[in-house]
Amino acid sequence: KALSDLKREVFEANMELVRQGLVIYTWGNVSGIDREKGIVVIKPSGVEYEDLTPEKMGAVDLETGRTAEGDLNPSSDTKTHLELYKAFPSIGGIGHTHSTCAVAWAQTGRDIPCFGTTHADYFYGNIPCTRLLSEQELADYEKNTGTVIIETFRDRNIDPAAVPAVICRSHGPFTWGKDPAQAVYHAGVLEEVAKMAILTRQIDPDAEPAPQRIQDKHYFRKHGANAYYGQK
Repeated sequence: KALSDLKREVFEANMELVRQGLVIYTWGNVSGIDREKGIVVIKPSGVEYEDLTPEKMGAVDLETGRTAEGDLNPSSDTKTHLELYKAFPSIGGIGHTHSTCAVAWAQTGRDIPCFGTTHADYFYGNIPCTRLLSEQELADYEKNTGTVIIETFRDRNIDPAAVPAVICRSHGPFTWGKDPAQAVYHAGVLEEVAKMAILTRQIDPDAEPAPQRIQDKHYFRKHGANAYYGQK
């Protein structure tokens, strides 16, 4: 596809973050990738959403991180996105927000438990929370935010396609999908299930996750070989 088409997709996905109430001010970004060209398109750093246009989206080289096109600095989170694209070859879009309820969980350092079917429809198991970065890792903060996410998924043997979301300890969420639009969709779902989980724990601090059979039923009726949810 043409770079201009990817820029429009990424622009629309960034605007959808605003429409869904997932960001205020400049607190978020979405990227998309053209894997054939090795180019990542991402929101420019610190530019207000009302000032964005498709043409202002930044294009960077996947391997080097250098600007491939455009004269605005790409998002400060670009290195995190690049690490995730390199490690998870199936993903086509990434979103990052500071949405309230997901951040609340990130600030406790706890995974978001799968308490019910709303969560299980989209995420197969808990949403993992990463560890804190070390003093040394802070020297290349954005890159190592990515490597710590990757480490979390590898160490815990979590499939990034089955759990397209993570919360970074004391920071906030990243989500991904087959394209930028799906990454934003997952950001919206993540915020809702994070809110539901907080309310569940408020009602009953000892609430247990949903039984595995219930999680399995709901996840696999929407995903996998024998999925039957929705229209053919």
